[in-house]
Amino acid sequence: GFHLSGTVTEPAMQSEPETVCNVAISFDRCKITSVTCSCGNKDIFYCAHVVALSLYRIRKPDLFQMNRDQLQKFVQYLITVHHTEVLPTAQKLADEILSQNSEINQVHGAPDPTAGASIDDENCWHLDEEQVQEQVKLFLSQGGYHGSGKQLNLLFAKVREMLKMRDSNGARMLTLITEQFMADPRLSLWRQQGTAMTDKYRQLWDELGALWMCIVLNPHCKLEQKASWLKQLKKWNSVDVCPWEDGNHGNELPNLTNALPQGANANQDSSNRPHRTVFTRAIEACDLHWQDSHLQHIISSDLYTNYCYHDDTENSLFDSHGWPLWHEHVPTACARVDALRSHGYPREALRLAIAIVNTLRRQQQKQLEMFRAQKKELLHRGVTSITNLEGWVGHPLDPIGTLFSSLMEACRVDDESFHGFSDFMENMGQCKSLEYQHLPAHKFLEEGESYLTLAVEVALIGLGQQRIMPDGLYAQEKVCRNEEQLISKLQEIELDDTLVKIFRKQAVFLLEAGPYSGLGEVIHRESVPMHTFAKYLFTSLLPHDAELAYKTALRAMRLLVLESTAPSGDMSRPHHIASVVPNRYPRWFTLSHIESQQCELASTMLTAAKGDVRRLETVLESIQKNIHSSSHIFKLAQDAFKIATLMDSLPDITLLKVSLELGLQVMRMTLSTLNWRRREMVRWLVTCATEVGVYALDSIMQNWFTLFTPTEATSIVATTVMSNSTIVRLHLDCHQQEKLAGSARTLALQCAMKDPQNCALSALTLCEKDHIAFETAYQIVLDAATTGMSYSQLFTIARYMEHRGYPMRAYKLATLAMTHLNLSYNQDTHPAINDVLWACALSHSLGKNELAAIIPLVVKSVKCATVLSDILRRCTLTTPGMVGLHGRRNSGKLMSLDKAPLRQLLDATIGAYINTTHSRLTHISPRHYSEFIEFLSKARETFLMAHDGHIQFTQFIDNLKQIYKGKKKLMMLVRERFG
Repeated sequence: GFHLSGTVTEPAMQSEPETVCNVAISFDRCKITSVTCSCGNKDIFYCAHVVALSLYRIRKPDLFQMNRDQLQKFVQYLITVHHTEVLPTAQKLADEILSQNSEINQVHGAPDPTAGASIDDENCWHLDEEQVQEQVKLFLSQGGYHGSGKQLNLLFAKVREMLKMRDSNGARMLTLITEQFMADPRLSLWRQQGTAMTDKYRQLWDELGALWMCIVLNPHCKLEQKASWLKQLKKWNSVDVCPWEDGNHGNELPNLTNALPQGANANQDSSNRPHRTVFTRAIEACDLHWQDSHLQHIISSDLYTNYCYHDDTENSLFDSHGWPLWHEHVPTACARVDALRSHGYPREALRLAIAIVNTLRRQQQKQLEMFRAQKKELLHRGVTSITNLEGWVGHPLDPIGTLFSSLMEACRVDDESFHGFSDFMENMGQCKSLEYQHLPAHKFLEEGESYLTLAVEVALIGLGQQRIMPDGLYAQEKVCRNEEQLISKLQEIELDDTLVKIFRKQAVFLLEAGPYSGLGEVIHRESVPMHTFAKYLFTSLLPHDAELAYKTALRAMRLLVLESTAPSGDMSRPHHIASVVPNRYPRWFTLSHIESQQCELASTMLTAAKGDVRRLETVLESIQKNIHSSSHIFKLAQDAFKIATLMDSLPDITLLKVSLELGLQVMRMTLSTLNWRRREMVRWLVTCATEVGVYALDSIMQNWFTLFTPTEATSIVATTVMSNSTIVRLHLDCHQQEKLAGSARTLALQCAMKDPQNCALSALTLCEKDHIAFETAYQIVLDAATTGMSYSQLFTIARYMEHRGYPMRAYKLATLAMTHLNLSYNQDTHPAINDVLWACALSHSLGKNELAAIIPLVVKSVKCATVLSDILRRCTLTTPGMVGLHGRRNSGKLMSLDKAPLRQLLDATIGAYINTTHSRLTHISPRHYSEFIEFLSKARETFLMAHDGHIQFTQFIDNLKQIYKGKKKLMMLVRERFG
């Protein structure tokens, strides 16, 4: 009957005992309509016990056929077990059966207690709705962790599987999933905070929208069914947290460029236009039907042709071969293909896909003819109007991906799954292996073409389409992602001669098709760049047609959005002149990715062009013209250098020169801007120039001012060029070494003139071996000392001079440095203190006159008592000039503190102690009292150096006790120590 029950035994496992489950299943017209199992497993899908019992019953269809004796026994036992309830009924029925005229005997057979529903009742597979809701809710609450995204994708795949089996539960299950998605509390949270949803979650919503599109496009659904879905979709669509199709949930400013004109809304700007949600397309698709007779013929027959048809207009129903064409908005037409595939109509899907591709190819041909007719005028205007306001690659409905996968499926599908539907592919040869194969031609393919060639061609058409960059981060990322996915699928296919022919044909078309192609001569400023696609085309074509490969890649190098004078097209958009204000550019959120793809394309060409002077020059020109980012040009320079100097071969000098040329461009670009990699870039350039040869080094030193700052030129460039390692690396003879050194010295002197503060010391060091140059550098320092240099720079050079054996010059510079210095009373840890002590020691060692000259400068510049007392102590310990010039010895007498210049220093030191004491006492706290007493003890030592110092110090202390008598505790400590 329609009811099945049984017991399923699950054998014992290591940790689990044997379990027995009771299972009951109801059927109706070959579908399981309800299940129960005592295992208690909660899941969307049937438990293993239900599956086991169903399979057992399918495999043993004759299980329950009883003979007469068994039936008798069955009845008797049934009556015995339930005798109290059943016996009266059993007797009544027995009487009726034995009576000839009873009602029972008027009917043949007997009712089946396990029978299913009546013929008019709905019948569908059992689906545990509550369970579906619970599972989706759980996965969503995990927010993408614990593999929940993967689980949700599996659920979507399950819906697709159900649709393919034409199981009406597909739509029911999707409704339940959608309800849970719409109830996700994060939606309103994100809306309030203005944050975007995560990419993975966004993609789930996209799949949800695409599935609804498939469902409403079911070619055999009833009108009332479609009406109820439409009502449901509109309800979700009107909820304010319903996600938008382009992913911008209000968190981005309206784009500064106007929105694309679309139909009646042509002049509305994007912020006012009603936003399309993830359900908008499905709602619009509810208006589509399958009744068009041309469409019906296309999908239902392989023989639908019209060889007498000669209407060659744009929308003709057949092409010049008499093959059917299908003109419809491309994404919509492809959504039909997806719907046919999804609902288990693969033959029909394939037929429509072929008609669409043939239409696209014919359109391509027509566009080429049109452009050739208007070429002169268009190129003269230098302007293009984008013909495709909506790109196919990165489109929410993924039209190109749909066509590609439908055609690829046809060339690798195995016989049973496809031929099972009809003898559709009888004449198509066998295709047992799952390799992609060229199957013999279908009716509507050219000689030698196959589903594979068609799939590849449509992918190339889609990738090469000139299309505008969409608004918003999500839509822009999707363009990149979709393009990369399509290319990676293409890369799995091995290119044979037939496919190479198609690559050639498409590359030529893309180069010549003007505004219809992303590789046309004139493109719109905001056209989606072709770098990623061109790199794939380049590597695919290179072994077969290098000329065409380079032509394509070089054409694709441009990035007009970064150019200020690029044509903006006649698309009712304001003409943007890019300026330093960044928002003058359209908002391209993926620009850094695009620029790195442009760089990749250039690098691929450089690698391929190694050894070919003409090609290298062309690629270099293209890089210099089209790449606007210094970091990318630097990367290319490094790439070229690596390729040119591979260990296993001699360096490729042309490629090395390209590397150097790019390096020089980076130097010029980053000279006046702050760049944290600048030092690394300069060092690298010197390495590169060294590899190119001595003339390259000479050249960069002669033109240093266009490439480097004075500091970089002296401290990195010239210093590296003059190092031993460079000289050894270049194998220079004496004459060459001297010439290079001459250039380095000239550079050093020019830099010292331009920036003495930062370059003087490097200049002196670089000029050490040439007397005239060294003197010139010293003179530059002296000239700059009075105005442009700080005391620390002067002290550094002065010490260098002493180290080099020029003590008098060192002394001169030290005195100049002192005039720039100012040390106040509390700066007793100032970094210049060591310089001051060194300068005084130097003067002292030179003699009494020098010391006498520097002390007034010290007294004027230094107000810090401890520093002054330190200098005073050092000057009184030894005789000045003991290490005099030219070994001349002094008389050996110590200098007197009563006479100049030390008397002046002593007075200044005492004065500094007095001032410092008063300054300290104005805001002293008790915790500093003991430190203050120590300070006064040091002061007393200095006072006592003067012959009337004792009296002076006593007066000073009495004075303090009088002025600061309010600080009783402190004055008590002063009394204890000093009386």
